[in-house]
Amino acid sequence: MNRHDEHQVTAVLGPTNTGKTHLAVERMCGHSSGMIGFPLRLLAREVYDRVVKLKGANRVALITGEEKIVPKDARWFLCTVESMPLEKDLAFVAVDEAQLGADPERGHVFTDRILRARGRDETMLLGSEALRPMLKALVPKIEIINRPRFSTLTYAGAKKISRLPKRSAIVAFSAEEVYAVAEMLRRLRGGAAVVMGALSPRTRNAQVAMFQAGEVDYLVATDAIGMGLNMDVAHVAFASLNKFDGRRQRRLTVAEMAQIAGRAGRHQRDGTFGALVEEGPGAFTPEEVLSIEEHRFPPLEQLYWRQGEPDYSSVAALIDSLEARPSHRVLWAAPQAVDLAVLKRMATEDWVRDRARSPAMVARLWAACGLPDFRKVGVDPHTRFIERLFRYLSEGMGHVPRDWFAAEIARLDNVAGDVATLAGRIAAARSWSYIANRADWLADPAHWAARAGAIEERLSDALHASLTQRFVDKRTTLLMRQIGADPRALPVVIGPEGEVLVEDHAIGRLDGFRFIVAGDARAADKRLLLAAAERRLGDERARRGNALAEAGDDDLALAAEPGTVPTLRWLDLAVATLGPGPTVLRPRVLLDRALDCLSVELRARIETRLRDWLAGQLKRALPGLVVLDAVQRDPAATPASRAVAAALVAQGGLVSRAEIAVAVDGLDAVARKAFRAAGVTIGALDLFDSRVLKPGPARWRRALLAARQGGAVTAGAQPGATVLGRGAAGATLDHGYRPVGDQTVRVDLIERIARAAHDARGTSSGRGDGRKPFMLDPALALSMGLTRPTLERLMAGFGFRPAASPDDAPRWTWRGRPPVPVTPPPKDNAFAALAALTAPLGI
Repeated sequence: MNRHDEHQVTAVLGPTNTGKTHLAVERMCGHSSGMIGFPLRLLAREVYDRVVKLKGANRVALITGEEKIVPKDARWFLCTVESMPLEKDLAFVAVDEAQLGADPERGHVFTDRILRARGRDETMLLGSEALRPMLKALVPKIEIINRPRFSTLTYAGAKKISRLPKRSAIVAFSAEEVYAVAEMLRRLRGGAAVVMGALSPRTRNAQVAMFQAGEVDYLVATDAIGMGLNMDVAHVAFASLNKFDGRRQRRLTVAEMAQIAGRAGRHQRDGTFGALVEEGPGAFTPEEVLSIEEHRFPPLEQLYWRQGEPDYSSVAALIDSLEARPSHRVLWAAPQAVDLAVLKRMATEDWVRDRARSPAMVARLWAACGLPDFRKVGVDPHTRFIERLFRYLSEGMGHVPRDWFAAEIARLDNVAGDVATLAGRIAAARSWSYIANRADWLADPAHWAARAGAIEERLSDALHASLTQRFVDKRTTLLMRQIGADPRALPVVIGPEGEVLVEDHAIGRLDGFRFIVAGDARAADKRLLLAAAERRLGDERARRGNALAEAGDDDLALAAEPGTVPTLRWLDLAVATLGPGPTVLRPRVLLDRALDCLSVELRARIETRLRDWLAGQLKRALPGLVVLDAVQRDPAATPASRAVAAALVAQGGLVSRAEIAVAVDGLDAVARKAFRAAGVTIGALDLFDSRVLKPGPARWRRALLAARQGGAVTAGAQPGATVLGRGAAGATLDHGYRPVGDQTVRVDLIERIARAAHDARGTSSGRGDGRKPFMLDPALALSMGLTRPTLERLMAGFGFRPAASPDDAPRWTWRGRPPVPVTPPPKDNAFAALAALTAPLGI
C-alpha cells in the first residue's frame, strides 16, 4: 500500500493556532525536496509565496486544479490535496488538515493521502486531535506529536453586530448570508472585508489586505477561514451554527466550531469567540463552549474512502473499482461524488463506451469527469459540459478546439456586473483554467493557461472593487466609529439645487456626483445627520448615473480650452477626460473620480455611452481621419499607403512631406487618387486634410493631440487667420502654419500659391521647357497678407528664382525642384529631411 515504511510517518495533532503548518513548512525546507498538500487553493498559494521567498521562484512549484507553476528545477511542491503528484519521489511529504477525511464530499481524497502519500525520508500528517484513533488504526507504527495552542481561546458570549469589537470576523455559511451581514456592517460600522472560498486568491488577498491595514475593522467570511488562513483576528462571531454540507442542512460539529473559532488570536495573543444571538439554534450550548475552550472533542469514528488507484481496463471496471467497499473497519465507502455521478451517466451513452475502449482512453475519460463543478450548476448541466469536453479529447489529436476555448474565455472577459455576476464569471473562468492546466488537453496549454489566468485576474480585480464599492463606505467608517444610534430612520431630502437636508438641517451639497460637506457639518451634533445622508445620496447618485448612461447627444459636449485637459461634459458637468489610447483617433475615456461612488456596472455603462458619443462626434468632425484610420489597419492596402495613412492619423491629419518622403514616393497613381478621394492633399511641402484646419475640426484635433500626450490643450490660431507672425498663438506646423521667414503661412494657402505658380509657368511657356519667365498674380499674395520676402522664400522653396523684369512687377523662372530626401531622416535628427527640403526658405 505504501512506498516507504510506516515508522517514517509522523502525525502532528492539536487545535488551531498551534503552528502545525509553520512546522511542516520548516521541516520541508530542511529537506532536499518536499511537498505539502493543502485543503484550499488559497492556503496553497499563501504558503507557496512564503516558500518562494526562502528558496527562490525557480525551485518552488505550485499545483492546484486551476493553476500550475512548475519550474523545471522545482524541488519543493505546494499543492491542493487533490492535485498532489503522488508519483514523485520526494524526501518530505505532508498532508494538512487530515481530519477532513471525515468530510462526506472530499473525505475520500484526504483518506487516500493518509494511506498513500509518503516521503522518502519523512512523512507528516497534520490535523485535529480527534484524528488520533483513525491514524492509530490505519498507520499502526505512526508517531503522534501533540501541539498545544499558543494562546487562550475564551467564550465572550453573544454580541449584536452593532456591539462587536473591532478586529472581529463574522462567520456565515452561505454567500447570501455573508452579503447580508456585510451590508449590515456597512450601514452600522462603515463596511467590512469579505472572504469566501469561492474567491480567487487575488480577490481574497486584496480583501484581507484591507482588513489587515485597518481600512475596515470587520471581516465577514465563510468557514474557509478555519483552514489556516493567516489573519489578525481578535474575535470570531458566528452568524449561524448550521450549514448545508452538500446533502442536508445540519448543525456544525464541535470540532468544526473549534476549527473556526480558533482563528481568533495569533501566536501568544489570546482570542475570543461567540455568537450573534443568545438563544435558539444559533446560540452555543454550555457543553459546546466547554469543549471548545478546553479543546476536548469526540474522536472520529470513521473516515471516508474511495479507491485511489482505480481499474482503467474498461469503463465498467472503472466504475466497479470506484464503488468498491473498503476492507478496513474504520473506513466507510464515500458517498457518490459529482465526478462519479457524471461518469455513471456518461457510461450509459454508446458513443462514450465506443471511444473509451483502451485503458489510456478510460483514464482520459475519468480525468475529464474530474473537472470540478466550479459553477455549482448541478450534475445534469455539468455532465453535458463534460460530454462535450470528452468528445474533443477522444477524437483527432485529442485537443480542445482553439476556437471553442477562445470564444468561451472571451465571453467571460467582461468586468461589468454586480458581485454575483462577477463571482459567477470567476467560477466559470476556473473551469477553463483547469482545462488549460492539463498538459495534453490543448495544443498550446501554456498560452491558454496564461490567457485564462489573466482574465481571472481582471475579474478578480473587478470583484474586489465591486465588493469594496458595495460593502465599504470609508467616510461612514470614520463617522460611525463615533455614532451610537441608528441613523436610518432620519429623513433626508435633496433639493433642486443639490442641497442635502437632514431634518431641515443643510449638511452639504451634491454637485453632480460629488458630495461637498458644509463647513459647519463636522460639529459633533451634526455627525449623526451626515451618516443618515449616505443612503439617500447613494440613490440620487444612481439616478443621476443612469441619466448620464442614457444621455442624448445634445446633452454631451467636449471642453477643450487651451491650458486644460480635454474633458467630456454632461449638462455642463465634467464627467470624464481623454487620455492616451491605441491611436490618436481612439483616445481612452477616463471617468471622473467623482463617479467612483457608482456601481462597477453603472460606470461601465457610462463609459460605453461616452465612447459611443465620442466616436460619433469624431466621425462627423474628422471624417477624413476616420477613413485614414481604416486604411492604416487595412491589410489589403499597400505598405506605402498604410505608412502615409498612419503618419497622417498620428499627427491629426497634417504631416510634413519630408518626414515621410520615402512612403510618399512609394504611392502609385491608384493610391494617390484614393488619398485625394479621402480629402488628403499631397502638397509640395505638406500632406494634409484641409478640413482639419477649419475651426470646429481644428478644436477636436487639438483635443486629440493633447489626449495623445496626456497633457493640456494648446492654443490655436484665431479662426480664419491665413498668415501669422512668428511667436503668435498657433503659429507652428502642428497647428497647420508653416514658418517662412518672419511669417507663418497656413499650409493650404502655401499649396494654392504652389499650384498657381506652376499653372502660370505652364501658360507662359507653352510647350517649351518651362523656363521662360512668368508673372504670378500679385493679388494672390496680397490677399493672403504675404510680404514680398515671404513670397520670395516660398517661390525659392518651390524651385523658382526671380527673373529680370522690365517693370516693378516680379517675374519668375523655373530652376528645378530642390532635391527631396530619398531616405528616412535619422532617429536622432527627425527634422534633417525637413531642413534639407526647406533650406531655400531660410527656415
